Amino acid sequence: MTVKQHSLPNGFRVVTEHMPGLQSASIGIWVLAGGRHERVEQNGIAHFLEHMAFKGTETRSALQIAEAIENVGGYLNAYTSREVTAYYARVLQDDVPLAMDVLSDIVLNPVFDQHEIEVERGVILQEIGQALDTPDDVIFDWLQEKAYPEQSLGRTILGPAERVSSFSREDLSSFVKERYGPGQMILAAAGAVDHEALVKAAEQLFGHLAPRNSAAYEVARFAGGEHRQVKDLEQAHFAMGFEGPDYRNDQIHAAQVYANILGGGMSSRLFQEVREKRGLCYTIFAQAGAYADTGIMTIYAGTSGDQLAELANVTLDEMKRAASDMSDEEIARARVQMKAGMLMGLESPSNRAERLARMVQIWGRVPGVEEIVQKIDAVTLQDVKGFAETMAVSAPAALALYGPVAEAPTLETMQERRAA
Repeated sequence: MTVKQHSLPNGFRVVTEHMPGLQSASIGIWVLAGGRHERVEQNGIAHFLEHMAFKGTETRSALQIAEAIENVGGYLNAYTSREVTAYYARVLQDDVPLAMDVLSDIVLNPVFDQHEIEVERGVILQEIGQALDTPDDVIFDWLQEKAYPEQSLGRTILGPAERVSSFSREDLSSFVKERYGPGQMILAAAGAVDHEALVKAAEQLFGHLAPRNSAAYEVARFAGGEHRQVKDLEQAHFAMGFEGPDYRNDQIHAAQVYANILGGGMSSRLFQEVREKRGLCYTIFAQAGAYADTGIMTIYAGTSGDQLAELANVTLDEMKRAASDMSDEEIARARVQMKAGMLMGLESPSNRAERLARMVQIWGRVPGVEEIVQKIDAVTLQDVKGFAETMAVSAPAALALYGPVAEAPTLETMQERRAA
């Protein structure tokens, strides 16, 4: 498997990886225009724009967009994150040129028909309502908001209903002009793909775009704080976040090893102590998230209201214990799990294409899998114990609670337990 890269004179980037033996390909356009690139009055517009891409172009109706890909047995979708918006397709080898044409059409030529804007506005408002009715979704938005208050990185991707209700055709067009320049786009493809053919197609479809400077986005500042919403639910939802490294920081691999040991699977410390030994919850996990300039180590659990205090205390105690008695065996197991998860995932062309785009976004190049494996293997016991000590005692923290949580510990009391 060979990774190849090419940049057009206007800054548009192409990255591909041919995977021998496959008869299908995953291809997509990743635009560096996510939630964190919005001004406060634009909150939710990147996601709105993603929806509108499928609602008609200058040459295709919404139905024709769907039929173009589905008539050849393919799949077309998109997503918006805090740092990118992605439009992608999965098709058979012979249909890669068609997918390229459709993707470029929906990204470059949306018509923003007023009727379709109103239809999709209603769909997105329903999506917002559904998210608010899903406790183990909305609690992470609240945690993010408290971790990064009054910042673009702390605002929700969907945006508030009142903003979504007021977006106009001009608002959508303005965001495209601000953020959809060729230098902010990455074409990534993996599977049965021909690099030279895709570069030629990119030159024809994107080469005419004039380069433009994208406005800087707001630098993240982890502040921390507490959000508590009391509601009569069956479960109390608990999410705690700690400031962690960004994805270019040398500590990121130690953070990922630590998250795996603490709450990455059935053998993890939190799962064993909180669920298996004490029966305090059904779900508990830890994960290390990272952005361009910050990161957040998150712990989530769902439990009953009367057990939440014990669960919170045990969680903090386990974090402290990990800093003192973590073993080489745990480090080795975490390394193996991380490498296996990565390598298994990369058997999928969709995951390969996603990785290509993300690596080019972060590094401007695609590190080989062997390079990543070496970095994981280089993480030492002392690296992880040092990181664990920071998480347990001194890292700034945020807390989100939802459900029967009136009597739950406060962030202040939890901070006191960390410092004790």
